[in-house]
Amino acid sequence: MYESHWGLRAAPFRACLDPGLFYESPTHEEALARLHFLVDQRRRLGLLLGDAGSGKSLLFEVFAGQLRRSGSAVVKMSLLGVRPAEMLWQSIADLGGGAERDDSIGRLWQALTDRLIEHRYQRLDTVFLLDDADRANRDVLSQLARLVKFDRLPEARLTVVLAGRPRGIGSLGADVLEMAELRIDVERWEQSDTENYVKQSLARAGANVPVFADQALARLQQLSDGVPRRVSQLADLALLAGAGRAVEQIDADLVDSVYQELAVVEA
Repeated sequence: MYESHWGLRAAPFRACLDPGLFYESPTHEEALARLHFLVDQRRRLGLLLGDAGSGKSLLFEVFAGQLRRSGSAVVKMSLLGVRPAEMLWQSIADLGGGAERDDSIGRLWQALTDRLIEHRYQRLDTVFLLDDADRANRDVLSQLARLVKFDRLPEARLTVVLAGRPRGIGSLGADVLEMAELRIDVERWEQSDTENYVKQSLARAGANVPVFADQALARLQQLSDGVPRRVSQLADLALLAGAGRAVEQIDADLVDSVYQELAVVEA
């Protein structure tokens, strides 16, 4: 809608889990390194924690792609609203196993554990990346605790990573938290992170001149509080408003007006 005004080939701030749009800020680079450490060292359970919009889901998407390219088996899903049978069935499907959706919990569990044992014999790393764990229901968390405790032999190659918000970590329960071996915190962006992200995203989309004035970038940081999703959302809305007003460059006043008019608030 606004691409032609700004001379862009595509929208630079799309709201989707596209690894091609991933900006590897220092906090995200460190998080990826720690995720790889969990798998490389065959640690059983890790926690990926960050505020809403901090980029946890996109980190999982990027990490899952890296794991699959290295030959690992990956289960990746959101636990929001998922029931135990659905979680087990989807896990089996992601691992290439066979099961029916209406199978009992017992049969689904047996099919999953059979698959995990096969992977151990094949020396194949199996990694569960489970998002929104802080909003999973209690029955699902019980199944997760059972999964983490399964097959504790030294040869086992199972790693589970649970992602959620720091303020919701208590909902995982003491049984799960006591088994966690590494906590990975995704921090909010600094001013330099926000500036580099916006500039790199625009350059990738085809921008040849500075679209945001320096003061506008500083205002983006202030209004978004360094939350990546909010930076992206506000920058996208500023591009739309700037095109509508036919301005040549986005200034701090335009960012302010968009923030107020469109009621950008923390999710």
